[in-house]
Order: sequence, then C-alpha cells, then structure tokens
Amino acid sequence: MSTTSTQPPEQSQLSNALARDRLGVAAVVFFVMSAAAPLTVVAGVVPTGLAVTGLTGISIAFVAVALVLAIFAVGYVAMARHIANAGAFYAYISQGLGRPLGVGASWVALLAYNMFQIASYGGFGAIAAPLFSDWFGLDVKWWVLALICWALTAVLGVLDVAVNGKVLATLLVAEIVVVIAFSFADIFSPNFSASSAPLDPGTLVGAGSGALLVMAVTGFVGFEQSVVFSEESRDPRRTVSRATYLSVAIIAVLYGFAAWAMISAAGDDVVGRAANEGPDLFFNVASDQLGGAALHIGHALFLTSLIAAMISFHNIISRYTFSLGREGVLPRAFGKTVPGTGAPKNGSLAQSALGLIAIVVYAVNGWDPLVNMFFWGGTAGGLGVLILVSITSIAVIGYFLKHPEGEDVWHRIGAPVISTILLIIMTYLAIDNIATLLGVEPGSAPAIVVPLSFAVLFVAGLLWALILRSSNPQVYAGIGLGARSATATGGGGFSAALASTEESK
Repeated sequence: MSTTSTQPPEQSQLSNALARDRLGVAAVVFFVMSAAAPLTVVAGVVPTGLAVTGLTGISIAFVAVALVLAIFAVGYVAMARHIANAGAFYAYISQGLGRPLGVGASWVALLAYNMFQIASYGGFGAIAAPLFSDWFGLDVKWWVLALICWALTAVLGVLDVAVNGKVLATLLVAEIVVVIAFSFADIFSPNFSASSAPLDPGTLVGAGSGALLVMAVTGFVGFEQSVVFSEESRDPRRTVSRATYLSVAIIAVLYGFAAWAMISAAGDDVVGRAANEGPDLFFNVASDQLGGAALHIGHALFLTSLIAAMISFHNIISRYTFSLGREGVLPRAFGKTVPGTGAPKNGSLAQSALGLIAIVVYAVNGWDPLVNMFFWGGTAGGLGVLILVSITSIAVIGYFLKHPEGEDVWHRIGAPVISTILLIIMTYLAIDNIATLLGVEPGSAPAIVVPLSFAVLFVAGLLWALILRSSNPQVYAGIGLGARSATATGGGGFSAALASTEESK
C-alpha cells in the first residue's frame, strides 16, 4: 500500500503492459500490408527496379522472395507460439543466439524502421507538392506537407491500436482496389501484349539480379511485423501464424500480377519509360482506359499509401522502443503505456520527435527529400530488415536446439536451415549491389556509410549488453523475456547501468 501511495504521479498514469485482445487476423494483416504499402511498391518500387537494373523479371522476383519468406515464416511463427513479445527480432535473437546479439539486433531494427518512417515523410512531401500545385494551384513547400502528415501520425500513435487499425484498413482497401483496377485496365489496353519477360526465371541470375531481388524484398518489408502485435492479438498462436502467411501470399500475388500487367501494356521500351516517367508509369499506362479522373484518384491514393506506411511503421517503432524500455535496455520511461488504450506513449512520442528533427534538418539544409530521404532511406531500411531476417532465421535454429519440445523437425530445423541459406545469399547480394541500389558509384560515401552504420550500431548494442551484464545482472537476465521479464517493474536498467559505467571511469 505504501509503495502505491508514494508512487510519482507520472508513473501512476502509465502501465507496463500493451492492450490485450484488441486485434484479430484481419487487423494484423492491415498493419502488415500497410507497412508493405502496396500502391507505393507497385507504382514506386517496380518502375525504380526496372530503371535501375534494366531487368524486367520483377514478377518472378516477387514470387521467388515470397517462397523464401514463406519458408522462413515456418520457423518464425513456430517461435512466435513460444514467445509473445513486441520486440520481435530483438526477443527472438536474444533467446536464440544470446542476449548481447539480441540487443545489437534491436538497435539495428530501430535504425532500419526509422529509416522507412522518415523516408515516408520525405516521399509524401516531395510527391504531394507538385500534385497540390496541379490540383489546387497551391505552391506548398514539401516540408509543410510532410509536417501535416507527421502531426497526424503523431496523434494516432498515442491512441488505441484498434483505432490505428481501422484507419489503416480504410486506406489499405482503397489502394488495393486501385492497384487491381489499374492492372485490369492495363490488360484491356489496346497496347497490351502478354509478356513472358516478367516471369522469366533467367533474370534471377547474372548481372543485376542481386539488386532486382533486393527491390523485391523491399516490397515485403512489414510481413515480419505480425509478431510485433502478438501481445495485443486475440489468440496470438493462431492470429500471428495466419496473418503472416496471408500477408506474404497476398503481397506476392498482388505485386506479381500488377507488375506483369504494367510491363505487358507499357511496350517494348518499358525500361526507358520507367527511367523517364518514374512512379507515373503505372498510372500513365492505365490512364488511356480509365480517363483523367482515375489518374487523379490514383495519385491521391498513392499519397494515402505513404500515410498508411507512416502510421504502420510508427506503431512498429514505438512497440520496439516500448519492449526495450520495459526490460531496462533503454530508459524505463519508454516501457510505459497509457491505461485504457494500451498505447506505448513515450516510445511513440520519441519517434515523433525524431521524425520532426529529420524533417527540419532536411528542410533547413535544402536536401532532396525524394532522393536523399525517400529513395535512400527506403533502400537502406530494406537492407537493414533483410540483415535482421537473416540473423533471426539463424536464431530460430538456435532456439529450437535448446527448446525442441512442441514442434516437429520441419518447423524446428528443416525450414529454418533452408531459409537461412537462402537469406544469407540474398543478404550478400544486397550488400554487393548496394551502390546499384542507391544509384551511386561503387565506393562512394553512401555505399559505404549505409552498411557501415548497421555494423556500428550492432556492435554498439552488443557492447551495451555486456555493460548491462556486469553492472546490472538483474536487467541483463530479463533481456528478451518481454512481459515475463523479472525486471519489468524495477531494477534500474538503463539509468542504473549508465551511472555505474560513469562511476567506474
């Protein structure tokens, strides 16, 4: 009783738990698919992939990546049946490969997902500004439009996760309808000629194939986040599994079909058109059949697709931050939620602050929001997620070697080993093709800084875990345990370890 009565006011208004039983399979799929941003991928990533690689086999690349990720998901969702933790990669790697590697991976995850989040702000502002001039005759700076979306995302981030799910459902359904409608318009175009090039498996080997595969991987980013919402799902064991497989299947079919239809209707010079027209290629190819009004609707929903991605990634990042704060790896304040809504308030506010700083810095320095923020950020974030998926696949093997009960050999060893081999190959190709992916010269600063930043953060996180092990064993012992962490309600954590480190100097 005395502990409760003396608790600081700010502590009494927060809790250590996310909201329970808020999300079903459909809601989790909406979060996952919104992060994948179907219209952004089909209209943005696909033409970019064509222009950068000169290869038209993007549809078969989507199918190939989907198969690899489906195999990965076998062990991934099996592990989710044993571990329910909003930290996802962080928790799985901690329990499969050791706490230091888990903390290192968590810092990489925060960087990668923040890259996607911040990239969305730049993409929206850069693409919306000329559209607003065309539609309304308004000359609005890109950063003003980015700040409007930032404010919307920030407000939604501290509300009930179910509210976010409903917003995402509305936006997602609209953009999927547009993708399907425009794809069928391509098929009925007088210029349509069914092409086998997008489905040619020969494009998956040889020059440029690595970049093509990574472009396809970028389209699936978000599928792995079904487990982030496991603590907030109804019947997590079934919800996470179904949402993961459904997301991968829907993404593969939707993207593969849309890319095939667009390439088949664009003509023999589809690569040249992709380089010249960029995201407009998807809309221009179908506009002759659908008319100018449909073109405007498509552009509008392209913008809402970016907004949906912002909301989804914001929720993902805030839950990662919450998970780390709850266990004391980050300051405890991040491990608090608002009673009633279960929103990870402080983690959400921290991400909003970081997003605001990024927009202001880019605006003040006059940096290109489309290339330097949207394109580079999204590409770099995709590389980070691919690295994390590869490490997590290894972690699944490590976990089930120690805890084999409850799963058969296929789920414990077979699928994880196959997916690990394939993912390591894809990760190598991604790093080897990083200059091509960023559109810069090999050996240039961006081509070096991007992979190096992930390596540096990984090592920094690993060292921080070792500091925790020596300075605060109680916190260290709870790493990766989530709500079951023995230190979820105390133990000092980040602040205590930092103070201990300072004292030892």
